[in-house]
Amino acid sequence: MLEFRNVGASIGIIPILRNLDFSVDAAETVALIGRNGAGKTTFLRSVMGFTAVSGAIRFEGEDITGLAPAKRPGLGIGYAPEDRRLFSAFTVEENILLPAQVARLDAAETKRRIERVYHILPELKEMAGRPAGNVSGGQGKMVALGRALMLGTKLVMLDEPFQGLAPALAMRYADALKALRDTDRNVTLIITESNPSLLRGFADRTLLIERGEVSESSLEHERTD
Repeated sequence: MLEFRNVGASIGIIPILRNLDFSVDAAETVALIGRNGAGKTTFLRSVMGFTAVSGAIRFEGEDITGLAPAKRPGLGIGYAPEDRRLFSAFTVEENILLPAQVARLDAAETKRRIERVYHILPELKEMAGRPAGNVSGGQGKMVALGRALMLGTKLVMLDEPFQGLAPALAMRYADALKALRDTDRNVTLIITESNPSLLRGFADRTLLIERGEVSESSLEHERTD
């Protein structure tokens, strides 16, 4: 479904990703584990087209390496960045609906998708009318997940979703991911984390990223500082 073929990325003269060559299957849940600065965020940003890369990135068999970032969500890719990036003056629901408006989904499809979001994250329906600037950091991560799900019908990518969450919210976030997987067994999930224990027993496969290189790993054996 998602293929990296000899992909590299640099910031200035500093290489961030090095010769990535692997695939992620449809309906697979992949944990990408690595220390801060290992290249996790750059990896996700490369899929979204926010980072210039060498090599080739293919999505469902099509080369998207040169595809404009604005066109990639329309392929069915949802992305929740680590810093949430909510519009504080908008309500929670307006933040969730924004990708659908940008993608020009019709009213029926928009309704179907937000109902999916509220099924997976019912607390967002309760918060729908609240200004996004008034939600807590943990709640904001839930909103960012809901927003990613509006376009992420095939692939959902989450950058450090558990970082900074209190234990109760971390458990709730994990429950939401399980609900997503149970609701839509065809969706592919890629989740980055620095702490492998948070995804133990959840991911189908674990990849370790270190100094911009990706290798197969195991949550039972890998530990990061």
